[in-house]
Amino acid sequence: LLLFSFTSGETQCNKDGLLQGKFFLGRNTLSSEAAGQYLRDVKFTNVFVSNMKRAKQTAEIIVRNNRTCHDIELVADPSLKERSFGIAEGGRVIEMKNMAKAAGQPLPEFTPPEGETMEQVKVRIKDFLEVMFQRIASDHQDKIQDAETSIPDETDRALAGLPDDGVLNVPVHALVVGHGAYMSIAMRYFFEDVKCPMPRGLDAAQQYSICPNTGMCRFIITLKCSNADLALSDLKCVFINRRDHIKS
Repeated sequence: LLLFSFTSGETQCNKDGLLQGKFFLGRNTLSSEAAGQYLRDVKFTNVFVSNMKRAKQTAEIIVRNNRTCHDIELVADPSLKERSFGIAEGGRVIEMKNMAKAAGQPLPEFTPPEGETMEQVKVRIKDFLEVMFQRIASDHQDKIQDAETSIPDETDRALAGLPDDGVLNVPVHALVVGHGAYMSIAMRYFFEDVKCPMPRGLDAAQQYSICPNTGMCRFIITLKCSNADLALSDLKCVFINRRDHIKS
């Protein structure tokens, strides 16, 4: 079993309603510091992060605030970088909404000229998951359990609204720091392609909403090992787009 906590990197552009994919345009650290304080007692065994500056800075702040893994290695992976918005890069979200409306398409499915399609981003998501699975299997061979080992499923219980929801009894916990649009497409991939069931109490419309600045998602992944190959056996969602750390 692998616990997979996905956090969006913070940037001032997110607050200002600007689109940023390949380019870093500045950031504000308040939400990142709040995320670090919120997760300070949650143990992580691995940290993966986008190679874009704002995500790296968010990951560094979270790890620095953590009481158990402040010296953990941050593994940068370009497969986690934000979706490219093509000619809409650096413009305002409202401008892209107008472009989508003119094209007769819903905003989530719209790809600006020279931008990255959702399917192209999904390829990167699958590439990253393969890399993450292999790295974790290599790092934690001592935690690999046989098929008869049973670990209680925490996802069927009502959440306590705590930072460690879903963490109990899971031997490996990876923190992944990425980006808002990327995370939204990852949610589509998990819920639509992998057929992950929605967590209790989640409105169907919420599963595809844009992840807020430093918003958090958490999934429990079960991997199957066969002849040295790893495959996704089961995926359960604990919560998505949580922002309790930035509530006033």
